[in-house]
Amino acid sequence: MQMVDDLQKLLDILPNEIRSLVEQHPQRDSLIEVVMDLGRLPEVRFPNGADYLSQTPITVAQLNYCVERVGHFSGDNRAGIERTLHRISAIRNRPGEIIGLTCRVGRAVFGTIEMINDLVETGRSILLLGRPGVGKTTALREIARVLADDLQKRVVIIDTSNEIAGDGDIPHPAIGRARRMQVARPELQHQVMIEAVENHMPEVIVIDEIGTELEALAARTIAERGVQLVGTAHGNRIENLIKNPTLSDLVGGIQAVTLGDDEARRRGSQKTVLERKAPPTFEIGVEMLERQSWIIHENLSDTVDSLLRGNQPNPQVRTAEEGGKVTITREFPNAPIPPVSQRGLLSAVPNKPTGWRASGQMKPMSRQIAPREAENSDFEQLLNESWYQPELLEKNRLPLAATASSEDLPLHVYPYGVSRHQLEQVIEVLDLPVVLTKDMDSADVVLGLRSHVKNHSKLRSISRARQIPIYAVKTSTIPQIARVLRRMLHMDDPELTDTIDLRLFTNSGSDDEIEALEEARLAVEQIVLPKGQPVELLPRSPKVRKMQHELVEHYRLKSDSFGNEPNRRLRIYPA
Repeated sequence: MQMVDDLQKLLDILPNEIRSLVEQHPQRDSLIEVVMDLGRLPEVRFPNGADYLSQTPITVAQLNYCVERVGHFSGDNRAGIERTLHRISAIRNRPGEIIGLTCRVGRAVFGTIEMINDLVETGRSILLLGRPGVGKTTALREIARVLADDLQKRVVIIDTSNEIAGDGDIPHPAIGRARRMQVARPELQHQVMIEAVENHMPEVIVIDEIGTELEALAARTIAERGVQLVGTAHGNRIENLIKNPTLSDLVGGIQAVTLGDDEARRRGSQKTVLERKAPPTFEIGVEMLERQSWIIHENLSDTVDSLLRGNQPNPQVRTAEEGGKVTITREFPNAPIPPVSQRGLLSAVPNKPTGWRASGQMKPMSRQIAPREAENSDFEQLLNESWYQPELLEKNRLPLAATASSEDLPLHVYPYGVSRHQLEQVIEVLDLPVVLTKDMDSADVVLGLRSHVKNHSKLRSISRARQIPIYAVKTSTIPQIARVLRRMLHMDDPELTDTIDLRLFTNSGSDDEIEALEEARLAVEQIVLPKGQPVELLPRSPKVRKMQHELVEHYRLKSDSFGNEPNRRLRIYPA
């Protein structure tokens, strides 16, 4: 890594007594800046701290001595030394007189972007972020030189403060073949950005310090014209840009979106969420936390989407070691997979199993290597035919290592589209070892409404990736829910059908309801099934008849209501 700083030219503008003290300082070569404030002690700053040069306060004459030897101070109170990269910034009082100077050393560091050379060569737009003094402008200058000299591209630098290519009309050699456009006043930077694209046919535009909304909009206009952008912005991390209403357009802009009920349920989020408005202006984000350690967001749109969903992105961390070797790691190498409720079912990465799968009671589904289309079609066929061919579902059911008992771990069920109230009622009445969960990571099985599961490809793909079986019910009714829960637990033997609990089908558990259900049960078990004859029941109220219909459906028989109120009654038909 080669460094050029022209330090002596900066020292030449300092008053003699201060210049001699700086030249004699042991850390002279690592000097960052010299600070001179009226009536205060002169101060020099280095990477590892600051020192006072003398015990004599700065005078007006010393400040004027420096001002006379530098160029013109622009509207942003910055000046420079011609053909150098040094920057002199002024502090003024209310009448406009200069009462303080910050003389910052500008260095051209060749090889400082070795960590991101591969990203620069891709031609994608790059945004550099970092605190002041971390080296953003130095990296920007080197990127411009590499693009112009090594990659032979037409590069134009928008140099608002003459900080990238130095003061004066002739740019500093550190930018190579790149061209530099100066800006008359800082507030006109956005106009010069557009002018550069329209007049000079650049392939790359380099911008330092995008800080206003107009400049952010100009950057988007340039990016949409197919020009590669390399720029810096005020902000330390990507999160700072998202929260900054002025600059959020650089990362795509933020808007509040109201989701539909189904989408909000699928994501497991509120109905009003924040989403990215448009593609980011810059495709790659670089967070320069330290001079030798940068965080790389290879896909800025994915990073912004993750942050807006409340997830923590896991970007690259590139570190330059002694000898120039670059090591690439992840910021969170052992980061856990966020729960499905936060991801909105968007990820299909298998997670550590829990419940029956963790205890070994449930064997994982076998992964067959087959084309995705064939896999989907087989699943659709099984889903469509399972209610017409019960033996088909039985044949494809996942084997369990043991039947359920009171000593077993509970079976974790993830319901989708099925009434949670009815599920809880069945589990309570039948005393089943089942626990309902809202987190698919901890689910052993998925219980869904057939129409919902058919139309939810992401749910199926996640279940397949995590080897979680899906059980589907045709309608969300008590009999079907009870039947499928028994099937999950291997409790659906034929001899168990005569031990049906009539409380499953009642709302209040009153004697009239139990009596009507008992009448229907006896009719089915003593006449319809053994003799194959239809049976008419006694007249009942609509509410009770609905319970009788559900009970008959449990036996997989058909029933109709006929007659007029109050003599309307149920007729049960043999299969």
